[in-house]
Amino acid sequence: MNPILKLFAFPVSFMMICLGVFTVLGGHITPGGGFQGGAMIAGGVILCIIVYGLKNSPIKFSHDFISAVESIGALGFVLLGLVGLFFSGFFLYNVGTDFYSILPQSIVNIFHYNDPTNTGIVPYLNVFIGLKVFVGLSAVVIAFAQFKRLEDHQEDEQ
Repeated sequence: MNPILKLFAFPVSFMMICLGVFTVLGGHITPGGGFQGGAMIAGGVILCIIVYGLKNSPIKFSHDFISAVESIGALGFVLLGLVGLFFSGFFLYNVGTDFYSILPQSIVNIFHYNDPTNTGIVPYLNVFIGLKVFVGLSAVVIAFAQFKRLEDHQEDEQ
């Protein structure tokens, strides 16, 4: 690989990851959100894997880390959905805003914060969706890179 690419790939991927985190955390009041931010974070990881290779990449994820983060993202999304289902009867009901005054105020106060841009559970959903998308897209590229490395190793043995 070209040394100029190696020189610029890690700082650029770091900036992509930071922009992705910013998009995830601000997605409830700006264009973007969990999916877009997660895709940007995964893009930074993928850039490092493509430029440095899987073995020498400065950003490395173990199988346990990938499965744990994906499980946290999925479990968090489902739990927030079940909170709405349990307290209002609707899956993913926005208990932080309670537009229809279904819930007692003590439950609403858990997810409600004093801010003119209060959106209830949407920021939390963005975080969980961002984790799920980031790990899902990164895992696909890591799997393809491992498959390519395994294929090259089998050709060397023959």
